[in-house]
Amino acid sequence: MWVLMYVFSYSVSPAATNDKAEWRLLPTVVFQEFTSEERCKAAKSTLEGSLSQAGARLRSGLEDLKSLGKADPSQIIIAYNVECLPK
Repeated sequence: MWVLMYVFSYSVSPAATNDKAEWRLLPTVVFQEFTSEERCKAAKSTLEGSLSQAGARLRSGLEDLKSLGKADPSQIIIAYNVECLPK
């Protein structure tokens, strides 16, 4: 049995907002079991691709807002980690 562990978090720089509740959000952790390493690795690859695409779209949107003087992408930190682990 294999377990896919997926951790996602993001934080906002204190310079971007005065609301301390928005500075650091708790990470989301998800576990999913697979019967084989191959299936786990395939799911990992798909998930990493999706997260990469989502991050690129978010950065693009923030760049658009930056050009309007409404946001600064450097104020937001997005992190994720996807691992396949033997159970």
